[in-house]
Amino acid sequence: MKSLRILGGVLFTLAIALPVRADQANAAYKKGTHAESHNNYEEAYQDFRQAHTLKPQDPKYFGAYLRLRFYVAMEHVRKAQELLTAGKLQESLDEFRLAEQIDDTNFLAKEEARRIEEMLRKQARLKEPARPQPEPLIKQAEEAAGPIELQPLTTSRINLRMSETVTFVYKTVGKLAGINVLFDSDFKSQKLTIELNDVTLREALDAIALQSKTFWQATAPNTILIAADTPAKRKELQNTVMKAFFLRNLSTPAELQEAASTLKGILDINRIQIIPAQNELVLRGTTDQMVFAELLLQDIDKPKAEVVVDVAVLQVSRNRLQTLGAVPPTTVSIAVNPPGTVSTGTTTTGTASNGNGFTINSLRYLNASNFTVTIPPYSFTALASDADTKVIQKPEIWALDNEKASLKIGDRIPIATGSFGAPGGTQGYGALVNTQFQYIDVGVNIDITPHIHSDKEVTLKMTLEISSVTGTQNIGGISQPTIGQRRIDLQSRLQDGDINLVGGILEDTEANSLSGYPLLQKIPVLKYLFAQDEKQRQQNEIVFAIMPHIVRSQELTTENLRLVDLGAGNAVTVRRDQQKKNDTQGGAANTELEQQSGQANSDQHSSTPSATPHQEESPTQAVPPGKATGNPMGLSKPAQTGNTAQPGIAPQSGPP
Repeated sequence: MKSLRILGGVLFTLAIALPVRADQANAAYKKGTHAESHNNYEEAYQDFRQAHTLKPQDPKYFGAYLRLRFYVAMEHVRKAQELLTAGKLQESLDEFRLAEQIDDTNFLAKEEARRIEEMLRKQARLKEPARPQPEPLIKQAEEAAGPIELQPLTTSRINLRMSETVTFVYKTVGKLAGINVLFDSDFKSQKLTIELNDVTLREALDAIALQSKTFWQATAPNTILIAADTPAKRKELQNTVMKAFFLRNLSTPAELQEAASTLKGILDINRIQIIPAQNELVLRGTTDQMVFAELLLQDIDKPKAEVVVDVAVLQVSRNRLQTLGAVPPTTVSIAVNPPGTVSTGTTTTGTASNGNGFTINSLRYLNASNFTVTIPPYSFTALASDADTKVIQKPEIWALDNEKASLKIGDRIPIATGSFGAPGGTQGYGALVNTQFQYIDVGVNIDITPHIHSDKEVTLKMTLEISSVTGTQNIGGISQPTIGQRRIDLQSRLQDGDINLVGGILEDTEANSLSGYPLLQKIPVLKYLFAQDEKQRQQNEIVFAIMPHIVRSQELTTENLRLVDLGAGNAVTVRRDQQKKNDTQGGAANTELEQQSGQANSDQHSSTPSATPHQEESPTQAVPPGKATGNPMGLSKPAQTGNTAQPGIAPQSGPP
């Protein structure tokens, strides 16, 4: 008895708990729906998750939970990206981790969190104490210097007006900037007339090189080498550097090869090694080529745009049938039974039948009992039916830009295919039949290839198909299915969030039939007593609703769209933007130098930098050789009139 009471108590508790649990799930779902309608997605996500936890088998709760999980996780990813742009690494990492906890399928959050963790580890390693000395090769590798950067002693702007040999002009500029000038052993100097006003050292060197068909190469921070601008000399004298570029978004061998081909075609970099396993490109070229390669790969190696396409498939079928009237008998059959034997007293007369037939002699014994008349039954039918069927499918497809995404809902039907082989053996039999089977997808098949534009628009190339098995057909002794198919191939361009309704796949079949006695079936009203009227109409319509949501659009900034000067001719040369360089250095140091240098002379150029704290810079004038002041170059040259080179002071027409 005690066991029965315990069992009854458990059953009673379950009977009460299950409805209460269902009511809690429904209440949580309604609460989440209300929160979602007020754009409170965090609260809606928590409510939908609670409803799904209480009733995990309910598809309504499960679908709402998945949908809000995706949107809430992407919102945290967006906040994390904003924090990362602001340089707040730890806060950004927390947001990415939260997005990963909400949606463990969000690979973007996982990858960004891993990358930020690596950045934080690097920052922590910089603060660690010095480690033991590495091996000699590793130490030499760590001490390997980068490209040489020219560092003149002065940054004063140059005014130059000369008509001299190329070597003299280069040396004059070198003296003014405080750098050494070397010349290639095969270099042949020529006469050059040049006039430059208010230019930097690099601008002066580039202008002289352009006019004299030469190029200069920094061999030390305060030394340059001059040579003739020919492909052979550039290949012989120009310094080269090596750099490995690790690409984050280009991953397939085809994409890496396309990036390498772009670098070869645009920047003329011929030494490129592709390492697909590491998504890496190793380049060797000049320093200027590496600078432009960095810019170009930043433009190429961008994450692909992504889009989520909501597809709603609505199939509506309606079947109406009306049957009214009688089915009268339309055939009469008479069967003749063979006569049997007739006995009279002790004498038996007649002819016995032989099986189902009878002889001519037995015809005299035929009577009404030997005939059987069969008449079909008479029936009257009054029937009307109206059936509606509605099928709704709402899948979501996540696709990358220019990548095909497929969705198949249904069955795979085997289809037999055969071929005849060559006659075999010595037995004389013919060719053998080789039967194979291939499977085709039957159901809802959707293929979408999106192309995402920079203006929040999406071009969708779609193939929408609904197929089903409508029957079978015997081919060669094998029963083959007959596939009914409805298919649409189209392209459409939509704004983010717009809905494109693809309809028009309408099938409307109407059939009328009247069967009964001739002539009598045409009499009004009475015809239903002698005939049957049947009317049937079938309607089947399919509508597709396509709605794209852009998850990640094409990222284009002003840096991606700006023009970049590559130099003259086939040579790749970086032209530094002096204005940007000055802006990045800030104005504090310049203000301090100006205060130490004193008031500038009123006839100097306004952009002439002030002297350093250790030495005051004053305009330098290269007077004509032969004067008492001496040759500023330390060279013995014939006297020239009108050749002056000084920073900030206009050249004089005569001796000073």
